[in-house]
Amino acid sequence: MHPDLPRAGEQALELRSQALTLLQECDPLAKASAARALLARRDALALDTEATLHPAGSSLPGRPARPALLPALRVPQRSMASPAGRASLLHAIAHIEFNAINLALDALWRFPGLPAAYYLDWLQVAGEEALHFTLLREHLLSLGHDYGDFPAHDGLWIMTERTAHDPIARMALVPRTLEARGLDATPPLQRKFAAAGDARAVEILGVILRDEIGHVAIGNRWYRWLCEHEGLDPVALYPELAARYEAPRPRPPFNLAARTAAGFSAEELAYLGE
Repeated sequence: MHPDLPRAGEQALELRSQALTLLQECDPLAKASAARALLARRDALALDTEATLHPAGSSLPGRPARPALLPALRVPQRSMASPAGRASLLHAIAHIEFNAINLALDALWRFPGLPAAYYLDWLQVAGEEALHFTLLREHLLSLGHDYGDFPAHDGLWIMTERTAHDPIARMALVPRTLEARGLDATPPLQRKFAAAGDARAVEILGVILRDEIGHVAIGNRWYRWLCEHEGLDPVALYPELAARYEAPRPRPPFNLAARTAAGFSAEELAYLGE
């Protein structure tokens, strides 16, 4: 379902409505391909920052029948010593990246009245998360598995739903809380795959870590912008939001270099150790 460029004389496609259409797409391969295409065609898209959009009857997000979604504690843990265990871990990361496409598309269409740069930032995130999913899925295929072959959980989307009415809470608790955990988790994962002899997985995770620093920085930028716009103190507000929406507390070890590069202040990094 690639959005086609308009022909001469035709009205340009509108970015936020296209994002909502993509969010409702159930086929993960079509969604990832179309998200990358939408980013590539950003200069040909119209942008209505004020429109209040509504899904066309289908539940959000669109997703395939597989993988089966289980509570996080019921998802089986497999040993990296076996090829199936390595594939299972890659599948879990691919599922996170698929959900990250959805949350970027949701941030793009859901909240009207923000600066144009906000929507273009989240279009970039959606396209890059789609690339991550594609790379991981291709590597899974090389190991004899595909996306959907292992059960998964729905933690990222649960917080996306909780914050659907509040862009400040969304920016605070999805990119700069849940996604920021990936900055901490990725180097240990790279070491695991290196020990298992999987150089391609290490390489893909390096691409993901590089891009995720930028994604968390986007969350930081717009969280602070929204707080300033509303006259709120972003540092003081964050613990209140985390408690109100039951966000998970970040757990060490922390990748302080990546978090600093993503724009966390010294005061915010100190909060991690409290």
